[in-house]
Amino acid sequence: MGHSHSHGHSHGHTHGTTAAHAHRGRLAAVLGLTLTVMVVEVIGGIASGSFALVADAGHMLTDAAGVALALGATALAARPATAERTFGWQRAEMLAALVNGLLILVVGVLVLAGGVRRIVDPQEVEGGLMLVVACVGLVANGIGLVLLVPGQRDSLNVRGAYLEVLGDLLGSAAVVVAALVVLATGFERADGVASVLIGLMILPRAVGLLRQVATVLLEATPTGVDLAAVRAHICGVPGVVGVHDLHAWTITSGVPVLSAHVEVPDAVLERGEAGRVLDDLRGCLAGHFDVDHCTFQLEPPSTGTEPHTHA
Repeated sequence: MGHSHSHGHSHGHTHGTTAAHAHRGRLAAVLGLTLTVMVVEVIGGIASGSFALVADAGHMLTDAAGVALALGATALAARPATAERTFGWQRAEMLAALVNGLLILVVGVLVLAGGVRRIVDPQEVEGGLMLVVACVGLVANGIGLVLLVPGQRDSLNVRGAYLEVLGDLLGSAAVVVAALVVLATGFERADGVASVLIGLMILPRAVGLLRQVATVLLEATPTGVDLAAVRAHICGVPGVVGVHDLHAWTITSGVPVLSAHVEVPDAVLERGEAGRVLDDLRGCLAGHFDVDHCTFQLEPPSTGTEPHTHA
């Protein structure tokens, strides 16, 4: 039997380097910016009596924790593979994303509950100070969002940070509107309404991120990989008569992998054409599918344990 470990480097992957690793500088910049704005909002929220500012600061805290987790996980994921961990620490990014999603979920519930309390029992709010601090947060979150745009399509952790900053941007906008309402009308329940809106923006993002993490941890087929099409391409390679035990999953963001038992006639193996078949398989998948790491096992058709799929 022949074995091949093929890497689709033509698609821009570097084995052992995750998608988030390339954006760690941007993540660090956003972390510093987030911590700074968080402190400003806590002070401004206490001074103005605005729960919406404190709620947004609490969300900033989870943002900072999430980005810090992402940075730590990215450093772990960049460590080389060993005999004990053949894919290194790349899954650490997924664990960080899981913790991040849970943090967002908890903060969303707390913010929502606090906002409802402020609507039922409104407190005095200093609208002018509330407006100034909210505008500072709005600008800072806009800068953070711009920094994360290039990496949010490549890495689940970077996307998690991007969604958090986007939520903060919308939250700051809601606080700005609430402050203007308080200044213009004296309607102090607007502070609670803004807090509820922030909570409602946080919760769906938490659910979405956790769903994406679950897809990876449950080793579902990567998004964009059509296994039926992969099977058809493999069976279209000259000398291949079937394929079984075809699996595709994701180690971490940007690192999809695939394995398959490929059936070839005994005559092909006896003629020493295993190398040619493997080269054709590598070339076929590299040209059509964005899979970083492929493993093929060549074997006679008689060993197949699943119904054969013929070209």
